[in-house]
Amino acid sequence: MSAEPPIDFASLNTAVHGPIRLGVLTALATEESLDFTSLKRRLTVADGALGIHLQKLETSGYISSTKRFVGKRPNTLYQLTPGGRKALFEYLQTMQQLIDSLSAARLRPPVNPEHPLNPPSSPP
Repeated sequence: MSAEPPIDFASLNTAVHGPIRLGVLTALATEESLDFTSLKRRLTVADGALGIHLQKLETSGYISSTKRFVGKRPNTLYQLTPGGRKALFEYLQTMQQLIDSLSAARLRPPVNPEHPLNPPSSPP
């Protein structure tokens, strides 16, 4: 008898799932707003890579941007939208369900003691 999978991986929100996008959403969830340079430094990514992911998040409605000038230099400020906050927390809930399921599986007696998710047995 096989157990149900802990989550449906096919239904994961791919707009949130990537490490750069997840980093952007997480950073914006903890700050009111961040500009492009601050996000780039915080995530240690190249301009082009960050720009692509910011565009995807904005197209998805998860972040908004405001273009402005600081002195004579252009500056784009990003904020998390209510939809972005909801998507992030739904994603985190799904990951927590996975963690809880794996934790519960480790507490059950192993069917196969050689399985890599089982902790190594201590010497007698």
